[in-house]
Amino acid sequence: MKKTTLNDPYFIDFPHRLSQIQEKMAAEDIDVYLGSRLRTLSWITDAFCPWRSYIVIPAHGLPTVFTFVIDAARVADDSWLDEDHVLGYAPLGGMDQITQISDFIRDTLGLHKGHIGVENGMSNYLPEGNLTHYEHECFKESLSGFSLVNAHHIIDSLSIIKDQGTINRFREASRIVDKGHRAVKGAISHGGWKGMTETEIAGIAALAMRRAGSVWEWSFTGGNEIASGYRTGLAGGACTPATTRKLKAGDGLMVDIHAMFKLALGDHSHNYLIGRATKRQLWHARNFLDIVSGTLKAYKAGASPVSIAEEMMDFAETRGFSEFMVPGFEHGIGMMGDEWRIGMNDGPMPYWTNPDHTYRENEIVICAMQYACPQEDTGFRYENPILIGKDGCEPLSRFGLKVEVIE
Repeated sequence: MKKTTLNDPYFIDFPHRLSQIQEKMAAEDIDVYLGSRLRTLSWITDAFCPWRSYIVIPAHGLPTVFTFVIDAARVADDSWLDEDHVLGYAPLGGMDQITQISDFIRDTLGLHKGHIGVENGMSNYLPEGNLTHYEHECFKESLSGFSLVNAHHIIDSLSIIKDQGTINRFREASRIVDKGHRAVKGAISHGGWKGMTETEIAGIAALAMRRAGSVWEWSFTGGNEIASGYRTGLAGGACTPATTRKLKAGDGLMVDIHAMFKLALGDHSHNYLIGRATKRQLWHARNFLDIVSGTLKAYKAGASPVSIAEEMMDFAETRGFSEFMVPGFEHGIGMMGDEWRIGMNDGPMPYWTNPDHTYRENEIVICAMQYACPQEDTGFRYENPILIGKDGCEPLSRFGLKVEVIE
């Protein structure tokens, strides 16, 4: 078993996390937990599991990971678990994941009946990892005598509040993102933007962040998202994979870049006006900066998504720009694979954010805001991980809130 020391700023007590899970399993009469979501694997194993993977957690003792055979040795090397607890499955007789996991529960764990906690549901996040209908039916057939019960709330409830090692990982991921922003600003300044494409800007940011220690541009929306000109104002204001479009004078430029450090995610958007700025562009920019500033001041323990949205949309209405605001002000964030959840998703729409979720100290969410005026080819985006505190929040990226005119 790999161990880090308590004086390591990024130390996480994974055996303690495991004991918390097993305590909740016992309280809910769950004999074994079968995790399949990417967030679950990240939170328990401390390893990046990009292939379809599962983790079997017994009532006592260490969990065992099942991942695609070509990656099992690397996952074991990354994880605090030893190689005996990271096994590979393959498309060979008796080595497929359904057979291996079912045999493991029956033969290795010695269980023949009881309750198996599984992870079912839905998400707008593509690689969520909930059991598919096919997987569920196969496990139900191969594990006759067991009942499969949805138990993802066990992991979700334990992972909302971040421990100090996790917080420090997020701070480092954000420091790396700031390195990327500094590299981009340096490259486009003093006319450097002329002839430059969105893809070049994405690459400049990626190289700087890799040099600073990022291991992945984690976003599933195209890595680093770069938008220029009319693309900054596309309705919804989000998800803009870089294209080969060249920057032009008069363009807006949105630079939304991502890093990953020890499975913690960094995400920050910065906005520019290229070559020149019209009075109308500057009017939009002031509106955007003022509402972002107000939103950051509104985040604190005891606030909720709906309380912040109502306050900020009232402000936008008073200033006359509410039609340009997407009425959502955050998305969730966690370790790798936990991009969208805010709170427990226990509101009126299953598996979506509960608008009345009450933020607590040491939650981390992304303050994520889109200002889009497509009819004027103008838009801005702000994303930044924030650490919720008792009386406010800490924005983890320090690059600064500006819309900068680059001549």
